[in-house]
Amino acid sequence: MAGITRFEDIQAWQTARQLSKLIYSLTAQGAFAKDFGLKDQIRRAAVSVMSNIAEGFESRTDAQFINFLGSTRASAGEVRSQLYVALDCRYISQEQFNQAYELADKSARQIARFIDYLETHPRPRRVSEETAEYNTDV
Repeated sequence: MAGITRFEDIQAWQTARQLSKLIYSLTAQGAFAKDFGLKDQIRRAAVSVMSNIAEGFESRTDAQFINFLGSTRASAGEVRSQLYVALDCRYISQEQFNQAYELADKSARQIARFIDYLETHPRPRRVSEETAEYNTDV
């Protein structure tokens, strides 16, 4: 993770952001917008991908981060599954399905590679503010 100082620098987060934007756009149209259950669920799953990356990055250890990334990958799978429902209900076209599916799949692949990296380059503890000085004399 050398060089990554903010979760916004993580490629998987950037892809997840694109996915969330697309999901919000698709779910705001036509019959999809009126299917409150599916619309809300797929939106929550897409946002969860972004959010878990950010939350994990801000956690105290790489072990915690890896756990968050596992949840992140599961949420990307949930988005892919729900896209099939949207396609089958004809809420989205095959082209829209392909575009959203590719982003969700790409995010999941990036997350899997990131997990592999963190597991093969373990560090006992990660501190976000390595150069911070704290005054405990109050």
